[in-house]
Amino acid sequence: MSAPALHLSGVVLPEGAHRDLWVRDGRLTSDPVPGAETVSRGGWLLPGLVDAHCHVGIGRGGVHVEDLAGLREQAVAERDAGVLALRDCGSPVDTRALDDEPDLPTIIRAGRHLARTRRYIPGLAVELEPEDLVAQVREQARRGDGWVKLVGDWIDRSVGDLAPEWPADVVAAAIAAAHEEGARVTAHTFGTDALPDLVRAGIDCVEHGTGLTEDLVAEMAARGTAVVPTLVNVENFPGFAAAGEKRFPAYASTMRRLYAGSGAVVRAAHEAGVPVFAGTDAGGGIEHGRIADEVRALCEAGLPAEAALGAASWAARAWLGLPGIEEGAPADVVVYDTDPRVDLHTLTRPVLRLLRGRVV
Repeated sequence: MSAPALHLSGVVLPEGAHRDLWVRDGRLTSDPVPGAETVSRGGWLLPGLVDAHCHVGIGRGGVHVEDLAGLREQAVAERDAGVLALRDCGSPVDTRALDDEPDLPTIIRAGRHLARTRRYIPGLAVELEPEDLVAQVREQARRGDGWVKLVGDWIDRSVGDLAPEWPADVVAAAIAAAHEEGARVTAHTFGTDALPDLVRAGIDCVEHGTGLTEDLVAEMAARGTAVVPTLVNVENFPGFAAAGEKRFPAYASTMRRLYAGSGAVVRAAHEAGVPVFAGTDAGGGIEHGRIADEVRALCEAGLPAEAALGAASWAARAWLGLPGIEEGAPADVVVYDTDPRVDLHTLTRPVLRLLRGRVV
């Protein structure tokens, strides 16, 4: 069934100009379409929001959500928040069945997490030793949608603190292999020690990045390496510290230090020109549908409101190869009744969501 002919009128962001748009066969056009139904007039039109770090298929406490109804519930929570595209940064569950449902967000997958044996959350990652990493990176690159996810650091119980998971030469070979397969690479990192090898090896993105230093930020800016800070998840760091305090006091101290500096790291990255994108880390400890909270957190950390908004909309879409509001693009648009650049709380109140040219 073809999408209906629709008409929208309002201020189109990011350019800020008032325009009339039509939807024909699910795509945007500036050419009037006779008989189109007007579904929005006078609002602010934003390219569909993006959660650039989430985990569809992971439920509370790391439980695997494998039934279609449960997967759909997670995707719908994102969609209802205005998120029309997700970058799934690692899931142990095959979520491809969701691609057959036209009313759900686009999902860009990174395959499964790749972690050192017994050095990550049990049951979530493919656990392996360094000599097997390159081959597994190639496999996940072929399974995903252009991304591979490494676990760069995690607590090492032998030292009682965060530590890198992979030797530098293995990291370099793995990232090179992913690039040969046409995939980009991102990595979970909380601390600092794993970051120099990852950045120098040409990694494309860093998740969380709370351990970034001034020198690393400068190198990332020069290379165009992105960061997705997941600040709503970083809010859990004090709890992680408290939980580990008795057995691993050094780890607890590290997590508190990283939490205290997390806002300054994000501000420094943005000011240096590092691409910063909004991701919530939804799945597990974070509920789906919290993109508005992440955008506000980025702004509170020091990003201008419009930059924080772009980090979850037009800028994130361009980074992931998704079009914005432009001629011939799929009609993925969220409409608000007030200007979200003026008040970011507006993001919690979308008045219209248009996904693939249909009102959802």
